Amino acid sequence: MNSPKISIPYLKESLLQNWKSDLSSGFIISLIALPLCLGIALASGVPPMAGLIAGIIGGLILSFTGGSYLTINGPAAGLAVIVLTSMEGFKSMAPAGLSPEQVEMFAYQHTLAVGIACGVLQILFGMVRAGVLSNFFPSSVVHGMLAAIGIMIFAKQFHTAVGVKPEGKEMLEIIAAIPSSLMNINPEIAIISAISLVILIGLPLVKHPLIKKLPAPLIVVLVAIPLGHYFDLEHEHKYLFLNHHEYTVGPKFLVSLPSNFLDGIVLPKFDLLFTAFSIQMIITYALVASLESLLTAAAVDKLDPEKRVSNYNRELYSKGAGNALSSFLGGLPIIAEVVRSSANINNGAKSPWANFFHGLFLLIFVVFLSQIIHQIPLSALASMLMVTGYRLASPKEFMKTYKIGKEQLLIFISTIIFTLATDLLVGILAGILVKIAVHLANGLPLKGMFRPFLTIDMKDEDNYHVDVEHSAVFSNFIGFKKRILELPQGKNIIIDFSNTRLIDHTVMENLHEIQNNYRRMGGTFEIVGLDEHAPLSTHPFASRKTGKKA
Repeated sequence: MNSPKISIPYLKESLLQNWKSDLSSGFIISLIALPLCLGIALASGVPPMAGLIAGIIGGLILSFTGGSYLTINGPAAGLAVIVLTSMEGFKSMAPAGLSPEQVEMFAYQHTLAVGIACGVLQILFGMVRAGVLSNFFPSSVVHGMLAAIGIMIFAKQFHTAVGVKPEGKEMLEIIAAIPSSLMNINPEIAIISAISLVILIGLPLVKHPLIKKLPAPLIVVLVAIPLGHYFDLEHEHKYLFLNHHEYTVGPKFLVSLPSNFLDGIVLPKFDLLFTAFSIQMIITYALVASLESLLTAAAVDKLDPEKRVSNYNRELYSKGAGNALSSFLGGLPIIAEVVRSSANINNGAKSPWANFFHGLFLLIFVVFLSQIIHQIPLSALASMLMVTGYRLASPKEFMKTYKIGKEQLLIFISTIIFTLATDLLVGILAGILVKIAVHLANGLPLKGMFRPFLTIDMKDEDNYHVDVEHSAVFSNFIGFKKRILELPQGKNIIIDFSNTRLIDHTVMENLHEIQNNYRRMGGTFEIVGLDEHAPLSTHPFASRKTGKKA
């Protein structure tokens, strides 16, 4: 099935045909997105308005410029760690003599400049058709990166959830400070967090169809606001707990929003843009933002009932333009977010208009309900982020990777460790190097590391035989996939691995997807020649190797 082009005629037709379902889904997603936008801003160390600006632009603008049909665009937890790193780095560069508030603004404005540069770089990615680069990154490295992000988010937000500020700045210090914060919790703040966690974890377990439709983040907000009033968080005061421990609570534990929407717009500063630190941040921003958006678009394509295929290069171009605009107005980076996008499909969305309506409702909430938003306790938002972080780094992710192969778990854990000890860019590079080392140990021929060796034999006009030699691994898969996708649709394709020495998990996983897509288009796609290859685990997508010489 050919996907319709996202054009003005298509958008007009979609609005006329699907406005009811898209409006309904957009409203529900906006209720989910509102607290998450605020929470991600909290995790990023920037004003709450930054998350809302990103959500509004991601909906109102990117709905019409993107290459994906059902994704929801906005700020996401995956980039919060990068923004926070940027904020902390620029704080250390602030001139002496500034007040703490001025230091925060200094770091914020220079982080916005980094966001604009990231957007420009993503636009260039789209122009040179770099969407294919998402195929280069090994699955175990990507999942390790996301798990590391999950651990970072959980650790950072744990302290906010219990009302304690950790002394350390480095991530390993923040993780190590968890026991200390647990021993020094602010009880009233921790009670709000605990109740929020019970709702977030317990509500999805209820099987009643009406209950299952309730967005858990919205229920958390509706419960947390009265709790905040009960504990009088609006006014700073001290209270005794168990009659002998004294604690302080006040407005600093609530969301802070400007009274006027326009007052939340902050302009960037560019005077530190070409420092080594800024360039590192720009590359990390662009790499992770692009990779997450492309992976989300691919995941959502699989869930799309109409099986439409996104234009990945247009996705990069669109996200780049959106990031530049969002950062220029004081907003967070924007990506296609997988959880909200999945919920969008489950709520019956049919077209990009659902994303537009989600952004429109966010704007309405900010303009007309800012006083209510201000009453949301930060600890409730921290609980949402802790759940998000746990899901990214849950024991299930480790077990799932282990089942694919022990070598995949090694790569996965190596990526996590290096990311936590250094940063995301180093962690990704370390994971790739470990992956290459594992391949070399398993007999990867050097001549086939980056270049695929394929011989395509056209038996007749309907039958093609593709003979693969040496290796089929993540580092040569871009060229491999390009050659396969150049074959005409609706034919009979045989991919023969008889003459390969090594086939890795990334290729097996992606080849299975190509196989399904080709069959859906009306052709046959058969993979043969694996009988003499020993799988490294019982998983169907496990790496496979043979004792043949290169």
